[in-house]
Amino acid sequence: MTFTAIMSDLHLHIVSFDIPYPANYGGVIDVFYKAKFLAEKGVKVHLHCFEYGRKHPKTLEKLFFKVHFYERDISKKQVFKSIPYVVSSRISEKMVDVLMMDDYPILMEGLHTSALLNNERLAGRKLLVRAHNIEHEYYEHLAKAEPDLFKRYYYSNEASKLKRYEKVLHKADYILAISENDKNYFAKHYDHVELIPAFHPFKEIHSQTGRGKYVLYHGNLSVAENINAVNFLLENVFNHSDIPFIVAGLNPAKQIKSLTNKMENVQLIANPDDQHLQDLIENAHINISITAQKTGLKLKLLNNLYNGRFCLVNDKMLSGSQLDELCVIANNEVTLKRKIKNLIKKEFTVDSIRMREQILGKMYNNGQNVDHLIKLLT
Repeated sequence: MTFTAIMSDLHLHIVSFDIPYPANYGGVIDVFYKAKFLAEKGVKVHLHCFEYGRKHPKTLEKLFFKVHFYERDISKKQVFKSIPYVVSSRISEKMVDVLMMDDYPILMEGLHTSALLNNERLAGRKLLVRAHNIEHEYYEHLAKAEPDLFKRYYYSNEASKLKRYEKVLHKADYILAISENDKNYFAKHYDHVELIPAFHPFKEIHSQTGRGKYVLYHGNLSVAENINAVNFLLENVFNHSDIPFIVAGLNPAKQIKSLTNKMENVQLIANPDDQHLQDLIENAHINISITAQKTGLKLKLLNNLYNGRFCLVNDKMLSGSQLDELCVIANNEVTLKRKIKNLIKKEFTVDSIRMREQILGKMYNNGQNVDHLIKLLT
């Protein structure tokens, strides 16, 4: 049987924690483009989506073999269960009824959708889990970054539950880690761990040579982690600076608005559309990304590398991404200031673009990574 014939007969259920379109935030970007590249290879993708606020886009029905939607139970009673809220709120017997209509493999997106591993009706099925993060570590970091007392308690409690619950992964046939660090962690505790880097929309390097006129930070500006990062940059790095600094992103917090209004060299761009944001990334001289969390892979790092000039990060941002050679690293305000002053004088060169093409083409090649996943399914 030819490879093409195998693909035409290969069906896969993908269970997504959210409706993955539009693909405009970290987790769903990986879900959407993974499913899209599988479909383009001929795999018949049965997409199952938990919904809680997003619309049913017709795009998904055009791309995939079948699409199903299930309401996520976000009632408060889920908070008091012994299993994590992110899991208990995504349990659907209706979905299991659909899955039982055939014997195709099932790919669960995140620990969030992994309750299926405990469902006796699915015994004997090939079950894979995409690990988007080491979830209990991720929630521990959320707790540390969160100023609101109630939310901090919720994140801390959820982290404890996730750490206990994670043992369910022993029942998976494969765990698909998203970064080298995550792979090393899961391989210490579980069998059949495979590294499949994040899927993304970028096909080629669009970085421009020469120089830009400003430094850019972009992200969801209502998230505690990003609020803390922006506040740190404003108060410790771009204070007393004449270098233009643009902060762009969704729903900026009041604290960010207040700080940026006081600084002459800083511009806040709230809720830019996709094209505006991409223009900002491409025209910046430096795209700066820092984080207090070293979990998972930050997909905005890939965006900066595929589309921007210099990429300035702290080491936690790299988090086993194997992209160290392509970034300038600084871990405190003194080093950040010095690196920015040095980079702002430099031209971004063709040689830098070629290095990106070589390294990103090897590690983050969607075609190669989807072939790896298909081998696990077949």
